[in-house]
Amino acid sequence: MSEITSLTELLRNSGAQLRFFDMGRRISKLSTEQFAKIENQQIPYPLPYLHHAWLALMLWNPKDKAQGVVWFLKLPLDEQGFLVQAVRDDLLNRLLQNASNLLNSGGDTDTPDALKDNPFSFKPDQEKMAVFHAYSTLVTAEPPSSFYRPAQNYFSGADGFSDWQSLGFQGIADLVVRHQQESNSAMLTKAIPFLPDVPFEALCTCLENIEPEHGLYEALCTRAEQTLQRGQANSNHIAALIRGLSNGRDQGRKLSLLQQIVGSDYALEPEVIAAIATRCTESLQHPELLQPFLEKLAAGKAGQTGFSRILSDLMFLPALRALILMQFRGQQRSETLSQAIGEMFGQSFTTH
Repeated sequence: MSEITSLTELLRNSGAQLRFFDMGRRISKLSTEQFAKIENQQIPYPLPYLHHAWLALMLWNPKDKAQGVVWFLKLPLDEQGFLVQAVRDDLLNRLLQNASNLLNSGGDTDTPDALKDNPFSFKPDQEKMAVFHAYSTLVTAEPPSSFYRPAQNYFSGADGFSDWQSLGFQGIADLVVRHQQESNSAMLTKAIPFLPDVPFEALCTCLENIEPEHGLYEALCTRAEQTLQRGQANSNHIAALIRGLSNGRDQGRKLSLLQQIVGSDYALEPEVIAAIATRCTESLQHPELLQPFLEKLAAGKAGQTGFSRILSDLMFLPALRALILMQFRGQQRSETLSQAIGEMFGQSFTTH
């Protein structure tokens, strides 16, 4: 195996099927070609979160899908967003040794997990695990979970929308990931105006992981507008709305809604400001949103700790770093923002 110089090469030569997913801000697909360039440090990691690459690697035998493994990897990035070389080499050595044993084991269940006791592994939270499981069964052409049909029945509205207490989150994840099948997208579109808050919030946390079709996104936006007009929702509900809207294609509609939220007292709440910071980084590239966002972040209930943590993550993104620095040096910033900047970077920063 001495001629094998990368994990991608090893896996491609194994005859196994493989698929990569980013597990950071939301779940999204990474191509094998992208990952090959990432691990060979030809490109920076495209979707960093908290200065790390959060990855899921699916590997399975196309002739026997029961022979499969999933690895969840949390890999530190350097200041330019590339995989840290020493970490990459250590990970590669572990996987070259253990993955080859696994792939050549003939499905032996006693074969050690390739990443057992590996310092770079992580366990996704339950929400992400549910969505990932939905994607994994879709990718391998396996049936969805047993919760799928009950969820489909609930969102069809056939029995009304009041009996949601027995609804399984896994079923909602399966339904959303399969939104392009069985008219599921149209069904969700019709259901959104009538859903109670709890199942609607659960739906939104799943919708952030797909790109909703036009009609579905319009229904989300309309409900968001009505919610903001009433002004009676709690911060968790607004945060869920942001997550549900975050991956839509209508950038103008999304920007308008985010401006309304940031212009309200909702944006002082940690859950709301964190949802914007972690899911809406593209929208934050618009100065008309970024400037009031920074002001609310500085004045918000998360305090200086929240300000520094969120800014540290956002400024790791090259597209946002320069824009944030430009806002920091703008003359229109408030004393509150200036003080928060000074606490984070030193008082001398705000005078230059």
